[in-house]
Formats: sequence, C-alpha cells, structure tokens
Amino acid sequence: MLYALLCYNDEATVWSWDKRQESEVMDRLAVVRSKLERQGKLGPSLRLLPTTAATTLRKSDPPLVIDGPFAETKEQLLGFYIIDVADLDEALAVAKELGEVNPGGAYEIRPLAVYNAGVSLGADAAA
Repeated sequence: MLYALLCYNDEATVWSWDKRQESEVMDRLAVVRSKLERQGKLGPSLRLLPTTAATTLRKSDPPLVIDGPFAETKEQLLGFYIIDVADLDEALAVAKELGEVNPGGAYEIRPLAVYNAGVSLGADAAA
C-alpha cells in the first residue's frame, strides 16, 4: 500500500534555521530514511521550496494564475515522503518515527492511487 506523508510545519521557523540546526535535523531524518530504504519502504522524499516561490492556479473561468500559495493556514506543506507499507498502522508508525526526530508541525498521512500508462496501483483507485 502506498502512502504519502505530507510534512507540514511553520515555514518561518524551518527556513530560519541556521546551517547547524538544519544539518542536525536532516542528519536525524537521514537515519530514519536510511532504515526505510534498507527495508524497501521508501519512495521519493522531497522538500518544497518556500511558499514565496509558489504559484497558484485558481480553477475559475477563466483560470487565474496568482503568485504565492495563498493557503489559509499558519503551517505550510514543506515536503513529502512516499512510502510503501502494509497498512495505515504501519504508515502511522513511520510518521511517528519521523516526527520524533523533526521538531514541530504535523504529518498528514494519505493513501495514494498511482496511475501509469493505464495501470492503477496503490489505494482505492476509484477514490
């Protein structure tokens, strides 16, 4: 079962880390990522650039392109992991382990449906 672990945190806090703080957090996360890689459970893990680099497409008529994310939240989506685990319980365990080494924020755990050249894998493809 594929899950996306969406990483939310206060962007101002994360992007204000000095090189030492950033390195410490990334080193702790690398330990968890390495373990998941050895177990064959880790897919792509990506960090998004700051929301100041974002562009939003509003699905209006006509579509409207706006600079910035314009999310109504204090925490922003900063990145995500794709994991391949047996079920939600195992996905929650991975999110908890990542959360123990990465301060603040939240992880949203969402099942995935993968569509490649007519092949559907992962969570309920009809969703």
